[in-house]
Amino acid sequence: MIHPKTELRFINDEIGYGVVATDFIPAGTITWVLDKLDREFTPLEVDGMDQLYKDIMEVYSYRNRAGNYILCWDNGRFVNHSFNSNCFTTAYDFEIALRDIYPGEQLTDDYGYLNISEPFRAAPEGTKRKVVYPDDLVRYGKVWDKKLLGPFKRIPKVDQPLRTLISREKWDMIHHISAGKMEMESLLTLYYPQNGRQMVG
Repeated sequence: MIHPKTELRFINDEIGYGVVATDFIPAGTITWVLDKLDREFTPLEVDGMDQLYKDIMEVYSYRNRAGNYILCWDNGRFVNHSFNSNCFTTAYDFEIALRDIYPGEQLTDDYGYLNISEPFRAAPEGTKRKVVYPDDLVRYGKVWDKKLLGPFKRIPKVDQPLRTLISREKWDMIHHISAGKMEMESLLTLYYPQNGRQMVG
């Protein structure tokens, strides 16, 4: 489920639609949570689909650490890619704001952690990275962990409209990580090696 203070808007002809903040969203806010309405499909189920549905899955789903396809039921599926994304995934089935997000600003993800099936050249943003690759989690996972930890520790300190979707056990774990009593699980654990090779440590 996407953060309630967002809406779907047309961005431009090249990007199409995107998810835009309708109010201030501070760093550390949970911006998306995997919920009970999101659908999970095995690779076998996707292989058995008509091409029309395969194409939809390719565009709007991501693959989890088990290699299953996750299709979001709400506007979460319209969050666009950015190499300078303001939102980032965690290893706990939710995403957070890496920095403050202001009204009218688009919420963006780095598709490098979504276990995409094929590389693609993204819109230029003046960054060193130009292409998103299926194994970007292996390439940048440790760097992303460091980038994520600060905002992650802010989770208990800011208002969380999606708090009810986080289990008590997971919420306690968030508090332990925030207090430095527990290590945050690495994003590297999300990697699914689609070519059958094991992740390189």
